[in-house]
Amino acid sequence: MDHMSLTALLEEHLALARDASSGRSSHTVYGGHARTLRQTLIVLTGGQRLDEHENPGEATLQVLRGRVRLTAADAAVDANPGDLLIIPDARHALEALEDSAVLLTVAKL
Repeated sequence: MDHMSLTALLEEHLALARDASSGRSSHTVYGGHARTLRQTLIVLTGGQRLDEHENPGEATLQVLRGRVRLTAADAAVDANPGDLLIIPDARHALEALEDSAVLLTVAKL
């Protein structure tokens, strides 16, 4: 069995995001192009965002740290640590309201 600490990985990528001009860092935790399931840790410093993009498939977003805002069309929802968001099947964007880390889980069909 493989084991990893999301907390340690989050801290590592938060430091990378703070040093990056983009204010973000990510790491594929599980899966990849050859698998159906993919989990990616995404870290954004406060005020940074992932601009509007298409839904990659069935997807959820779990907030691990900070506060984020998920927007789609005319709707928006703010989420806190422990919240799980179902990503809508539509173009959407993600904004970090403060330094934040999320776990994106996608099942590509």
